[in-house]
Amino acid sequence: MMGKRITLRRFWLISPVLLALVVLGSAAHRLEAGEAPPWKLCFSPDGRCSTLILEAISSAREPIRVQAYSFTARPIAEALVEAHRRGVDVAVIVDKSQNSERYSVMSLLSEANIPLYVDYCCAIAHNKVMVIDGKKVVTGSCNFTQSAESLNAENLLVIDDAKMAKAYLDNWRGHRDGARVFAVK
Repeated sequence: MMGKRITLRRFWLISPVLLALVVLGSAAHRLEAGEAPPWKLCFSPDGRCSTLILEAISSAREPIRVQAYSFTARPIAEALVEAHRRGVDVAVIVDKSQNSERYSVMSLLSEANIPLYVDYCCAIAHNKVMVIDGKKVVTGSCNFTQSAESLNAENLLVIDDAKMAKAYLDNWRGHRDGARVFAVK
């Protein structure tokens, strides 16, 4: 029985990676045909990954859904607040560590009346994901922090693919349904 549990756990950890490989594989095929790829890729430090995140947020016209393990990057939070002010439906789920994170942007988001949730599902809710307009996925190892931008070896992938976005959005909804509403202290 234990072997099956590990196998299922590994499947759920590996399945998003496999889905990304399928999408990127089909993108590589399209590249050979001369089409622009449906993805953008960035590596930090100093890869300016936050620029890709800010561009994706500023182009949003429909809902933005965020899952963040660590969220201390004020420019990204301010971009989400601005999107919310221009009528984009924004909602954020964070790991429970953000309840006590010294530089968390949760107060800024809360003051803007953006719905905030705390995910207690697992030991660590280690997601770093944004789903934008129901068709764009921002993901990778890159936390939404200044350290991820300037100090750490990180990667960020922005993928324009509605099917992948739906899978990530379904996952976001599942986590939101089990999360608690963030309470300002």
